[in-house]
Amino acid sequence: MKQKAYLLAVMTASLMLFPCDFYGKSFEIKSGINISHWLSQSIQRGEKRKAYFTRADVEYIAGLGYDHIRIPVDEEQMFKEDGQKETEAFALLHNALGWCAEFNLRAVVDLHILRSHHFDAEEKLLFTDVKAQERFYECWRKISGELKKYSIDRVAYELMNEPVADDPEIWNVIVNRCVAVIRQLEPERTVVMGSNQWQNFATVKDLRIPENDPNIIISFHYYAPFLLTHYKASWTFVKDITVPVHYPGQIIAKADLASAENYAKSGKQVYNMDVIESDFLQVVKVAKKYNLKVYCGEYGCISSAPEQDKIRWLKDLHTLFERHGIARANWDYKGNFGIISRGEPQTDMINAISGR
Repeated sequence: MKQKAYLLAVMTASLMLFPCDFYGKSFEIKSGINISHWLSQSIQRGEKRKAYFTRADVEYIAGLGYDHIRIPVDEEQMFKEDGQKETEAFALLHNALGWCAEFNLRAVVDLHILRSHHFDAEEKLLFTDVKAQERFYECWRKISGELKKYSIDRVAYELMNEPVADDPEIWNVIVNRCVAVIRQLEPERTVVMGSNQWQNFATVKDLRIPENDPNIIISFHYYAPFLLTHYKASWTFVKDITVPVHYPGQIIAKADLASAENYAKSGKQVYNMDVIESDFLQVVKVAKKYNLKVYCGEYGCISSAPEQDKIRWLKDLHTLFERHGIARANWDYKGNFGIISRGEPQTDMINAISGR
């Protein structure tokens, strides 16, 4: 009897730590935030990386009313060149997922950048090299091996961020094979599938969805109008712009177009809630066809953008997300688009994102 009681206690404790009631549960999210430049797009390691994102951050995010975080992870951070797991990086990921459980947040683990695929690189071996494709699938076999203990209503997998293939069918073949890899290991895990060409809303219609799989979420990203969301971003063609931009309405005022010849074509575009809604509806239409959920896994506006125009844009996006039942995660927490800037919360931005 004592042995049975002991075994029951151990099983109960295990379920509390890693709830495994896989049946009758689904991965439900509404509003989240990207934890960028931590396990992705960062050269920090050791104590600096550990200190960048902590339990206190998760507690703060939960206190703001978010229900999930999206965690970008890069292959070069999580795996050595020979494919062996980086123990420290996975320990940090497990820490984050544990904190999420503590503060009742869900998590989307997003394989952000591969050694064979960076969304801005000229050469992307993922689309031409069978060995690179197999390394991609192997990454997910190993990630699944680490994370399958987490309940399916708490953790979802985003297979890859912003694929950029010349032909959408190339991506369709690869992503469907990757889904099949996951399904062999975790039949009920929610999988996030992004569209081709930087997860553009206009390419969602070209995404081939696995048949009879209800545990798929269709993902797109939204950064339009680019002149506003990436205003003076140093890594883009907008870095040298000198005239102001506006939202809503014509992005660059007629009086300023003569001083912005390099941006005249984009600057003449008109953006408002109706235009953005028409973009969103292209995604919603596809999701309804397959009876699947929609996730805007990234949207945001850089800190150098005109403040009031940025706030108006964020408010309009919130209205449309709510209107069409689109889950979302703003980019980002503490980066160039962050709700935290130089250690200080951006209150107006936070309120606009949350609809307060």
